Amino acid sequence: MNGGMYVDKLGMVNGIQISERYWQRASSLIPCGTQCLSKGPTQFIEGYAPKYLARGDGCIVTDVDENRFIDYGMGLGAVSLGYHYPTVNSAIINQLNEAITLTMMHPLEVEVSELIREVIPCAESVRFGKNGSDVTSAAVRLARAYTRRDIILCGGYHGWHDWYVITTDRNAGIPPVLEGLTKKFSYNDIDSLRMLINKYKGRVAAVIMEPVGVIHPQPNFLADVKQLAHDNGALLIFDEVLTGFRIALGGAQQYYGVTPDLATFGKAVANGMPLSILTGKAEIMSELENVFFSFTFGGEMLSLASAKATIEEMKTHRTIDHVNAMGKLLMEQGNAIIEKHGLSERISIQGPRAKTLFVYRESPDTLLIKSFLQQEMIRRGILFTSYNYVSYSHKEEQIQYTLDVLEDSLSELSKAMKQNKLVEKLEGKAVAPVFRKA
Repeated sequence: MNGGMYVDKLGMVNGIQISERYWQRASSLIPCGTQCLSKGPTQFIEGYAPKYLARGDGCIVTDVDENRFIDYGMGLGAVSLGYHYPTVNSAIINQLNEAITLTMMHPLEVEVSELIREVIPCAESVRFGKNGSDVTSAAVRLARAYTRRDIILCGGYHGWHDWYVITTDRNAGIPPVLEGLTKKFSYNDIDSLRMLINKYKGRVAAVIMEPVGVIHPQPNFLADVKQLAHDNGALLIFDEVLTGFRIALGGAQQYYGVTPDLATFGKAVANGMPLSILTGKAEIMSELENVFFSFTFGGEMLSLASAKATIEEMKTHRTIDHVNAMGKLLMEQGNAIIEKHGLSERISIQGPRAKTLFVYRESPDTLLIKSFLQQEMIRRGILFTSYNYVSYSHKEEQIQYTLDVLEDSLSELSKAMKQNKLVEKLEGKAVAPVFRKA
């Protein structure tokens, strides 16, 4: 069912009545109304966009009202091959027929660990979690134990646990004493990192960072970070929850040629099943004999079976090459369309090809512009936020359809801006600022 998906009959055909009924049931029952803030209604145009999806196939999703869309959220980046992917489904079903989780260990723990060691440069030793936050927090605890130091320097977004969220404005419930233990440095600014290392001389346990986000690293920046960390007795941790199994099979560390001491992975490795990875140098990882990192579902077998099938599929079919080619097409032609409509001063598509982002220049009407473009894309059958996670199931047919929709949507946006009618033509409530701070 994957590849060659027909792109007819896409878009807002049936309204969102069933979505709204579910939302009414959820709003007084589920705090925030959602299990994940990034999936909630604040990130989509309220009153127009659907709220609940029912199923997915390839890169096409269908909401509960039977509206169909080409999806670029792809489970917040977790679905790397495609929804309802036959090879992965078969692996999960075969394992389901044997067991989901058992009282003792299962051979898949060994087999998937061997695959990880084979493809990730830093992987001498491997442990599993379920969410990205599990393994980034484990990496921080491990680094503190190994170095016998307490300060963590971070660059990027690293999940919901206390050690990181204390640095954000959503830090309710976290003891203020933790504020002094995690400090942020600026990406591509080696001096900002050097200043913090000097300020906390002899106390820095680790530098943890996303190796690439929207902005590419400047020449030698990642290597300089590693050198500076090591010169001062600190470990380098790459948070590859977003970049792993997407930019390259071995992650950003393979792509940029800089091997960290520890690395964390998640999302794309199991094509939507919950699995995350902590990996790194065996000498450092052996400290887990003393560091407590253990939970019931760490070796759950459906996710491990999915990861094994996903990695093998990526290796056999060189899926990441395809993902990068489609992402390049979307980004380059998309930026050309933006420029054609005279909007390149306000909007651009940036980032690695496999994980691009629509970037909006900050201004009083930024959220209106973002909301209006989302509305017009959704109207025409593209489930659109700002991130574009291209999967193996996005073929040239879907990319071209998306570019055609972008052309029409930007034309409408340009007209509305020139007529000063953005608010008037918005058919729902504008999206809210994203919590995520990098």
